[in-house]
Parts: sequence; structure tokens; C-alpha cells
Amino acid sequence: QVQLVESGGGLVQAGGSLRLSCAASGRTFSSYDMYWFRQAPGKEREFVARITWNGFTYYADAVKGRFTISRDNAKNTVYLHMNSLKPEDTDVYYCAARAPGNSQCDYWGQGTQVTVSS
Repeated sequence: QVQLVESGGGLVQAGGSLRLSCAASGRTFSSYDMYWFRQAPGKEREFVARITWNGFTYYADAVKGRFTISRDNAKNTVYLHMNSLKPEDTDVYYCAARAPGNSQCDYWGQGTQVTVSS
């Protein structure tokens, strides 16, 4: 039902900022909880941020105070604003969507690379 496409990744120096976007298709987008995850080569996928269908946000401790997740339902888009970036933020970032009542995310994007140089 939902297709997700991430964009906005790139190379940035430590202390810099990036904004990731996740464009979604599907008429039920507004009822989905949306997530950002990240994953480095050889490591497990890591939760980054969540925004519920009604706008409540949750963050991993590692990014609290630096990252902000938001959504624009009119544009079917979820954003991840990343400030004060650190080299350890270097990862492939994935957008995901979870339908109401499900315990797992139902849809995933292809990922976008974020590289933070020291």
C-alpha cells in the first residue's frame, strides 16, 4: 500500500546539518506511524526516531536534542532534521512505516547514505 523513497543524504562535516526526506505513496499514509532507522555495514539496524500518526515523537538517546522528526501529511512526506552531526552518525538511513495495530514496520525505503567527516 505504501512505497517509501528517501533522499537528502550526503557528505557533511562534523557539526553540520542535513535534512532527510521520505516521500510516501498511499492513501492511508496519515494513519501510519513513521520511523527512521540507520545501519552501518556489518552492524545491526538501529532505531533513530519515530513519529506517530497523531504527531508524538520519540528518539534514540544518541540523537536526542540533535535530530528532529516531522511529517507533512499533505505532502505525504516525513523528514529527519539532523543537527550537530557527529562522525558516529555516519550510516545508511532508512525510512519505515507501520500500520495501526501492527508490531513491525510494514514498509521500508531503499535508504540514503549519510557520511559525517571529522
